[in-house]
Amino acid sequence: MKKINSVCIIDDDRIVVFGIKKMLGSVVDCENIFTYGNGMLALEGIREMIRENKEIPSIIFLDINMPIMDGWQFLEEFITLKLDKKVFINIVTSSIDPSDKQKSETFKSRTHHTIEYKTKPIRRNEIEEITNAA
Repeated sequence: MKKINSVCIIDDDRIVVFGIKKMLGSVVDCENIFTYGNGMLALEGIREMIRENKEIPSIIFLDINMPIMDGWQFLEEFITLKLDKKVFINIVTSSIDPSDKQKSETFKSRTHHTIEYKTKPIRRNEIEEITNAA
């Protein structure tokens, strides 16, 4: 089983968070899974990791529609962080709006991080692909 140091799940839906955690546990050995209910909490958590010289997550599962700070606002801030590490960001959304898919393509061109766009519900085989790419 592949070992990953840490993963971050940013989603306000507890059922989605539970499902992703459950599937992660069956496909990868992950030491730390950080969960946040919105982008602002996630940014605060990641900035704290940076300040404390802790390793930031290798993989981020990111919902678009959340209260306080949505996924797009999170990405705007995240890509400005001075990070050498390449993070695999997986937008996981229930949105079927083509403009959201296009927006994810725009973010891809603005960062060295890998950004993928997935629709909910995310499946186990997709989790396997994501963790194998990291």
